[in-house]
Amino acid sequence: MKTQKELVGASTSLLILALLGREASYGYELVKRINAEAEGLFEWQEGTVYPVLHKLEKQGLIRAQWQETASGRRRKYYHLITRGREALAEQAEEWRGFSALVSRMTGPAHA
Repeated sequence: MKTQKELVGASTSLLILALLGREASYGYELVKRINAEAEGLFEWQEGTVYPVLHKLEKQGLIRAQWQETASGRRRKYYHLITRGREALAEQAEEWRGFSALVSRMTGPAHA
């Protein structure tokens, strides 16, 4: 079952903050990680992630830093900062509340 594009879009920032809350990462790695976690529910492309990363950086929730890899290649790693951790906690709480509402409204008693 594929998830509707609008639902995925509404949760993209939260999912990126959650991934960066686990560890700093670069854009393509974020795409690979979320696609693995999604297990076919949806699939992100790189074009989905980079605009959101730039928006989160402008909002002061994450910080970008160029780092050199072992192969000598430079990658821009994104790090969750304190304000981002606070936003993650708030957004996750909102999502849990909304998810609980949807579950109540669509559960067995309402089918």
